Amino acid sequence: MDFNMKKLAADAGTFLSRAVQFTEEKLGQAEKTELDAHLENLLSKAECTKIWTEKIMKQTEVLLQPNPNARIEEFVYEKLDRKAPSRINNPELLGQYMIDAGTEFGPGTAYGNALIKCGETQKRIGTADRELIQTSALNFLTPLRNFIEGDYKTIAKERKLLQNKRLDLDAAKTRLKKAKAAETRSSSEQELRITQSEFDRQAEITRLLLEGISSTHAHHLRCLNDFVEAQMTYYAQCYQYMLDLQKQLGSFPSSYLSNNNQTSGTPVPSSLANAVGSPAVASTSGIVITSPSNLNDLKESSGSRKARVLYDYDAANSTELSLLADEVITVFSVVGMDSDWLMGERGNQKGKVPITYLELLN
Repeated sequence: MDFNMKKLAADAGTFLSRAVQFTEEKLGQAEKTELDAHLENLLSKAECTKIWTEKIMKQTEVLLQPNPNARIEEFVYEKLDRKAPSRINNPELLGQYMIDAGTEFGPGTAYGNALIKCGETQKRIGTADRELIQTSALNFLTPLRNFIEGDYKTIAKERKLLQNKRLDLDAAKTRLKKAKAAETRSSSEQELRITQSEFDRQAEITRLLLEGISSTHAHHLRCLNDFVEAQMTYYAQCYQYMLDLQKQLGSFPSSYLSNNNQTSGTPVPSSLANAVGSPAVASTSGIVITSPSNLNDLKESSGSRKARVLYDYDAANSTELSLLADEVITVFSVVGMDSDWLMGERGNQKGKVPITYLELLN
């Protein structure tokens, strides 16, 4: 008990001595031991690294997860050391809505088929988005967070200890200056030697830790390269998905592609090739649109034509014919058939085919 009381008294005395020294320094009534320029530069570099790492980390989290409520939920689960439940993201949800709508409208209709294709693309983008978040969190955010919560906390602790040792040293210098009696002066000199040694030792420890900031920068540079590569992969995937979707939608009727055309009449196929002597006009999107007379001639005639398939098509039922891109089939009209369809024939297989998937050959 006596030992504990003495220790508490000593700690209280040390704390009071530091407080007095700190206050007198602020008031300009006591001298302050300055750190060497190299150590000051290292401390400044560490503080700068900490500030910018926090800003970059927080903004990256906002970029990857714009929803603040979702970020809070992920933070809570992380602190509880539990895995956050997997949730459908916005592109995946939009994609599912589009697929459901297209299925209800009918995959055989131009609009329904387009919705399904757009929905499938949105879901692929959602998957790519999920992969970007996971990769970036593992290879970029986690190393930054480890620095803030690990290395920098150690640096801050040692820096605080260095500050205390510096206050102890300057307090000892002040007491030595005020010492009058020889005995008191001898005791003060002994205290100064001890505090100087402890200060020098702590300064060296702090310096060694701070010099590791350069290694931290090198490590964060590698993590930054990983983040850029993850973004590059994500945007390349999204670009390819949208490029493929654009090609598929390019074969749809121009009336569905134009925002200004609100008519509900029979759409004009944009993918049909020109018949001999038939005029063609260019749409605003650069797609060549065949005159309706080509289709009307085929529907009114009893003959057949060869047609090249533009895109794959999966038959919705037994009355339709599945198609493979670039194959050539025979098509002809049937009285009473919907205007958006023709009868297709491949060998002994026969069934309805959507005209928007075909290019009539001369």
